[in-house]
Amino acid sequence: MAAEDTSVEAGAATATAEPHEALQGITVRALIVSFALFVISLIWIRHAELASHAAQLTESVPVIPAVAGLILLAALAPFLRRLPRFLRLSQGDILLVYVFLCVATTMSSVGVVRMLFPEMTALVYFQTPENDFLSFQKYIPSWLTTSDTEVIRQMYEGATSERIPWAAWAKPLAFWSLFYLALFMAMLCLMVIIRRQWVDKERLTFPIVHLVVEMSRQPERGLMLPLLRNPLMWVGFSISAIYNLSNILNAYNPAVPALGKYYDIGSLFTERPLSAIRPLSIAYRPEIFGLGYLVSLEVLLSVWVFYLMTRIENVIAVALGFEIAGFPFDREQATGAYLALTIVLLWIARSHLAAVFRKAFLRSPEPDDSAEPMSYRAAVWGLIASIVFITIFCVRAGMWLWMALLYFGLIIGFSIVYARARAEAGAAMVWLFPFFEHKKAILNLFGSRPLSAGGDWRNLTILSLMMMFSRGYFQSLTGYQTEAFKIADGARVRQRSMTWMLLLALVIGAVGAYAIHLECYYKFGNNVLEGGTTQGGYRTRLVVNDYTELTSFATAPKPPDLNRTGMVGFGFGLTTLLVILRALFLRFPLHPLGYAMVMSYGHPLWGPFLLCWIIKSIILRLGGMRLYRRLIPLFLGVVLGHFFVAGLIWGTISIFGERYRFYIVHFG
Repeated sequence: MAAEDTSVEAGAATATAEPHEALQGITVRALIVSFALFVISLIWIRHAELASHAAQLTESVPVIPAVAGLILLAALAPFLRRLPRFLRLSQGDILLVYVFLCVATTMSSVGVVRMLFPEMTALVYFQTPENDFLSFQKYIPSWLTTSDTEVIRQMYEGATSERIPWAAWAKPLAFWSLFYLALFMAMLCLMVIIRRQWVDKERLTFPIVHLVVEMSRQPERGLMLPLLRNPLMWVGFSISAIYNLSNILNAYNPAVPALGKYYDIGSLFTERPLSAIRPLSIAYRPEIFGLGYLVSLEVLLSVWVFYLMTRIENVIAVALGFEIAGFPFDREQATGAYLALTIVLLWIARSHLAAVFRKAFLRSPEPDDSAEPMSYRAAVWGLIASIVFITIFCVRAGMWLWMALLYFGLIIGFSIVYARARAEAGAAMVWLFPFFEHKKAILNLFGSRPLSAGGDWRNLTILSLMMMFSRGYFQSLTGYQTEAFKIADGARVRQRSMTWMLLLALVIGAVGAYAIHLECYYKFGNNVLEGGTTQGGYRTRLVVNDYTELTSFATAPKPPDLNRTGMVGFGFGLTTLLVILRALFLRFPLHPLGYAMVMSYGHPLWGPFLLCWIIKSIILRLGGMRLYRRLIPLFLGVVLGHFFVAGLIWGTISIFGERYRFYIVHFG
């Protein structure tokens, strides 16, 4: 499943230091800079995402605050060379700060803590005689939420004193923090166990790491960064800058022509059955296009081919008179694909995994794990302990044992595939997995009645409480984990220092996330934050809708959905077939990872990958690998220009005023 040779140099180019250089650990200056930039990032996120809903800075990959910190520190580092040594910033310091900000600021995102508070409180605040929410609130243990109804009311409506009642939140947030840490640790241990298989044996390319390391590379002489000296980088930068500036100017003055955010091909088809090809539009996503240049041609081809196949499949179904709601069930196919790839990835790594477990349990001398992010023994036992903690936590809360194992087994398993998509395909999207399908797949398979046997609703209530781990993107942190270990290789940072930086970032990030959310809640009220008017923003509405569905099961039980469950099986089977065909035929052009990615969130992905496939194919045909390598800075410039203008500049100036409503940049 590894990428073809046309992308290998992208990963190899990250080795920037000489082999004899000493490995760097965490320095005091890296910690101080990390904390300082994190505080600034929290203030930025608080204004841009929560208060004004101007831009989702933490939904991009990498997160905008981390990119901003990387650019700032990389540009400052050459000027600090003449200062005393303890004030200088090495490339390792810069990249440690970058990794810290990636994880820490993600905790404040729409996919993590922003869903936690509504999950804990919505049943109390939004209860009415019609929805019967209060009868389900009793199934949530007191240690997972606050029981003070006035504290909850003020959270949604704001407190006159604007004072945060920390005493009411301390206990539940402490338990949730432990749960976040256990789940993060389970994923981290998995990435440690599988790291050598992906980096050393399969030599995956890590396109995002290539961008990050190139941005942080320091000049041997002078003050200008090597990447900034390349004229091609500035050409790519200008393309993205002009695109975004036209849209920004149009937001202020509609008379200014704008390029928009997509081209709707589906609007050309107005008659049935051809109109069933909709939605079909090419999204203008510079970051996906730029990083796509470092992706193998096979993955690029597979993404747009499978997306067009699903649209054509829908046209054929309508032409034959089969109009089924939800067809062709993209997310269900993605669930099957992710499930199959979880098994396939573990099977491919079976020899390495067997050696790791021998090392952990039998104390075998091989393989050598002295340079790993943690010892294999610690990783294996850490994984086991984390899974045991997660299971006990869920069972004590009221979820059935097998349900806890199945639900979080799917979440952890899918996180492996997502990390693979980041490592092999540079997928610059946090939503590139079948989000919400972990829970829906279980309900579609069993229906609601067997999951609430005897009228005991604790199991389903806690499943709804845990919905945030399925509908959010906490598991996407595996992408930053595996990229952090690759960064450590390239920047000559100790792998175990990187592990401690990741764990520290999670803990500090959670505390910071709690602080800015509660401060905004009790100052403004959750009802009007994140674009909300009187009933909360999008995340709050998701939670309320999920609890509404839960309570509806009491009067109208949900039956098993054979159509959707069948499409999970179809996705599993097709992915397995693609894996077999690639094993039998060396040059088989379709990649199962491309199918899984596009079925998960294909709408914004297929167009940029199609354009990139065309351009990259022409470049390789005309100029071969030499021309391909020379043009890498051009495409990195496209990515950098988009993050700089749409993320840093627009993400800041859109805080002031209401013009952000006319140009909302989606990075996810």
